[in-house]
Amino acid sequence: MDQQRQRALSTKLALKFHPDKNPDNPEAADKFKEINSAHAILVDGTKRNIYDKYGSLGLYVAEQFGEDNVNTYFVLSSWWAKALFVCCGVEAEFYVSPEDLEAQMTAEEKDAGAEPIMMQPSGASETTQLTSDPKYSYRTDAY
Repeated sequence: MDQQRQRALSTKLALKFHPDKNPDNPEAADKFKEINSAHAILVDGTKRNIYDKYGSLGLYVAEQFGEDNVNTYFVLSSWWAKALFVCCGVEAEFYVSPEDLEAQMTAEEKDAGAEPIMMQPSGASETTQLTSDPKYSYRTDAY
């Protein structure tokens, strides 16, 4: 269908469902918005190609990530790309049991010589000086 015919049909439908011509019909306003949205997609060549290839999800992705990234999004979210990432990106020790993690953290604390924090910090207000209590050391540099 050529653009001139598209524009004529779109205009005709838009006039038919215009909210000012149908004040008592709330569905007409929704239909009018739908017609305008469809017309905007059909007129824009890039959006039309995205819609033809990926449908309304493609338009949503284009809105979120940009029109240039739609193809990349669908390639990376395909089943074979996910399978490739799983097969090629497997790390030998990606899971650590809670017991092993706790033992590792305890060993690191002992190696660093850090003393555990024995009390919670006291309440602070806008007038509290940050350096008012220098005797506590939280030793964040050891981690």
